[in-house]
Amino acid sequence: MAEDKFPLLYSIDTPRQLRLLQAEQLPQLAEELRRFLIEVTSRTGGHLAPGLGTVELTLALHYVFNTPEDRLVWDIGHQAYPHKILTGRRDRFDSIRQYGGLSGFLKRSESEFDTFGAGHASTSISAALGMAVAAGIRGEDREVVAVIGDGALTGGMAFEALNNAGDLDANLLVVLNDNEMSISPNVGAISSYLARILSGHAYTSVREGSKTVLGTLPPPLKNYARRWEEHMKGMVMPSTLFEELGFYYIGPVDGHDLGNLIKTLENMRELDGPRFLHVVTQKGKGYEPAEGDPCVFHGVSPFNPDTGKLERKKGKARTFTKVFSDWLCDMAAADDRLVGITPAMREGSGLVDFSRIYPDRYHDVGIAEQHALTFAAGLACEGLKPVVAIYSTFLQRAYDQLIHDISIQDLDVLLAVDRAGLVGADGATHAGTYDYSYLRCVPNMVIMAPADEAECRNMLYTGFVHDGPAAVRYPRGNGPGAVESIPMEALPIGSAEKRRDGEAVAILSFGTLLGAALEAGDALNATVVNMRFVKPLDESLVLELAASHDCLVTVEDNVVAGGAGSAVNELLHAHRISVDVLNLGVPDRHLDHGTQQQQLAECGLDAAGITAAIKARLSGEDARRPAGIKLVSRQPG
Repeated sequence: MAEDKFPLLYSIDTPRQLRLLQAEQLPQLAEELRRFLIEVTSRTGGHLAPGLGTVELTLALHYVFNTPEDRLVWDIGHQAYPHKILTGRRDRFDSIRQYGGLSGFLKRSESEFDTFGAGHASTSISAALGMAVAAGIRGEDREVVAVIGDGALTGGMAFEALNNAGDLDANLLVVLNDNEMSISPNVGAISSYLARILSGHAYTSVREGSKTVLGTLPPPLKNYARRWEEHMKGMVMPSTLFEELGFYYIGPVDGHDLGNLIKTLENMRELDGPRFLHVVTQKGKGYEPAEGDPCVFHGVSPFNPDTGKLERKKGKARTFTKVFSDWLCDMAAADDRLVGITPAMREGSGLVDFSRIYPDRYHDVGIAEQHALTFAAGLACEGLKPVVAIYSTFLQRAYDQLIHDISIQDLDVLLAVDRAGLVGADGATHAGTYDYSYLRCVPNMVIMAPADEAECRNMLYTGFVHDGPAAVRYPRGNGPGAVESIPMEALPIGSAEKRRDGEAVAILSFGTLLGAALEAGDALNATVVNMRFVKPLDESLVLELAASHDCLVTVEDNVVAGGAGSAVNELLHAHRISVDVLNLGVPDRHLDHGTQQQQLAECGLDAAGITAAIKARLSGEDARRPAGIKLVSRQPG
């Protein structure tokens, strides 16, 4: 029985019950919470190492603050698994990231304790500041706490919020969870600055000395002595970054010392205005495999909790990310102008090998997508060939830079857009289902969508040698197992390929849905085309198919609105061709998490769904067509 293994944890269903415990009971609760997190995540997979590092911090925050009346705003959500367990979701925690189960991130509709939905980094301070200002306007006496990881501080949005908060003198507490890494090891001046503060001999001497002094003083003098401590720190460090931004800064404090952490938070709760608490934690704390390799255990598949050994799926097919990784190294060997860039996703985007082989041409710019693209634009201005490896969902954050700094200047920047389409367990916050739409309307862009690994490699090469901006977008997970060509081949820009000849219906497939489209083609004796290019389209082939078929069906793992199917519609309209067109894609709503196959089935984008939709259209039973509307025959002009 779980209640026997975790007796204290199972006596807590809400933070209100947590606050009834004696402080002496909290270390046992922390130990049970950590073991529970390891046990469940070993079966389900998920973000393990970040949550292990925040067990004590989470307990302390809910113990000191009157949540949910006091607002607790987490950044991203990777570090919030303990928060979910303590806020009424313990018994459903084994459903995390599963279809119909708990979200892996914060979700307002899931719990009143999830005060702000979060899947992208660097948002917590802005959201918490808004809540703090709202409380002031409404005359409500509540605390607002933002918890942000040190990696998220590399995002400019976090500093925009800090700058604004200090100027507003808002009643806000920012807790920096400093574990020296987010997903990949942290980079940049901010990370180095924090490391220097922690490791500096002068600082630690003053800090340890002040601890000794404070320990000998009677309680009435301690407040005065703490201000003396801050003065002494100021002599060692004339101005800390956060104090200059208008925050009352305390720290660093040990994020695993529950007693001291609770006392510090209680003291800071009594203060007004912008406050900044610097907490030092260890990612993966309490589980040796995660402590030893926090990158691997950041987001982990099921594993053996006793050994930490991961379950490996058998199969010869490689991931598209691995195809990109190998191509990047091969291309760098062939062309010394290539520079690889990632916004803090070295492991996820497949740049680990490249960073080791070509360290002088590798740049991790931190969680700063806007900077990544303009940095690439500057490199391109000087004749280099930058390749930006970026998730589709993160590219959204740099849209202005794509238009203003790359497209308008028609610069040679290749975007390797990973995690395109439906991403499975990460759900709506990470869905890459908008890139066709937002890239297609940008002038000068070439947009390619490979159906398999071989096409992915050749399209990356095509985009690299192309004179101007280009994007190759590919999904999460394995390809179908296509053998890649060596040497690499450049594809003719805007060329599609017919993969199956049929009658009456032509299925135009964009990207990795080609396999499902071919199955549907076999079932319906339909023509099937691998479109390959979203922009420019193979206009001559589309027009030829429109003239020889009764119905064109576009299939894409992008939203229908403005996507690849819309490009086909626009082409037909421009040529005044009237032919029945069925656009299949992601519906106009945010999809919950699940496996990629479950999501595709939900959207009707698996073989069965595509076949059923076409049959319904041909029979006149398509629910999307208003009653009484018949199929329109081919009619030029």
